[in-house]
Amino acid sequence: IGVILEEQTELTLAEISRGCAVHAECIIELVEEGVLAPIGQDPRAWRFTGVHLRRATVALRLQRDLGVNLAGVALALDLLDELNVARARLNSIVGD
Repeated sequence: IGVILEEQTELTLAEISRGCAVHAECIIELVEEGVLAPIGQDPRAWRFTGVHLRRATVALRLQRDLGVNLAGVALALDLLDELNVARARLNSIVGD
């Protein structure tokens, strides 16, 4: 049974780490590299959404499976985001 995590779901650093099956330090590195942008200033007060969890999972998979460094992960995720926006725009134009 799966759980759908929406944008309104708030996860702590410990919860997102557990969800990704990594140490908190790995999530902190993703934040420092700009891959994740949690709500809050202090790591103890950070809050993440289900979108952050999905993004962290993809980032960690890129690192683990393909050996991509953090800067490359950030770039790849930004390009994937741009691709998704372009697809959505195209679908809205074609759908008219």
